[in-house]
Amino acid sequence: MPVGKIDGSGKKILVIDDDLAIRVLLQAVLRRMKFDVELAEDGAVGLEKVQQNGRFDLILLDLMMPRLNGYEFIEHIGRDYPQHRPHIIVFTAAGRRGVEKIAADAVCNSILKPFDLDKFIEIIADCLNNPHGAAR
Repeated sequence: MPVGKIDGSGKKILVIDDDLAIRVLLQAVLRRMKFDVELAEDGAVGLEKVQQNGRFDLILLDLMMPRLNGYEFIEHIGRDYPQHRPHIIVFTAAGRRGVEKIAADAVCNSILKPFDLDKFIEIIADCLNNPHGAAR
C-alpha cells in the first residue's frame, strides 16, 4: 500500500523505540500520511507521553528497550488506561516467541524487525480500520 493511500489527518500516533533511526524513519513516513506523530525512546518516556497527551489512536512499540520495555509498557497501559486503550503494533526481533508472551487482546498486530515498509503501512491501515485489531 503506497504511503499516499492512508489519510492520517486528525489521528495521533506514538512511536516508542530505542533505535533513533527507526523513530526518525517512521516519523517521516507517518507525517507524509498526515499523522500527528510523537516519539519516545523507551517505554518510560512513552508512558509519560500518554499521561501528558492523552489518547493516541495507535502506538508503535518496540518490545526490547532499556528502562521500561514493551511488555511492561503494555501491562501499564492495560492497567492504567483500560477505558481508552489504544491499538498497539509491536516490533520484535524475537519473532513469534516474543509476541506469544503478550495477551492476544493487548495488541493489534506485530511485525518482525527488520520490516518491509509497505507491509508495515498495511498493518497500520488494518489496525486503524479494525477496532478489535488484525490477526497477529
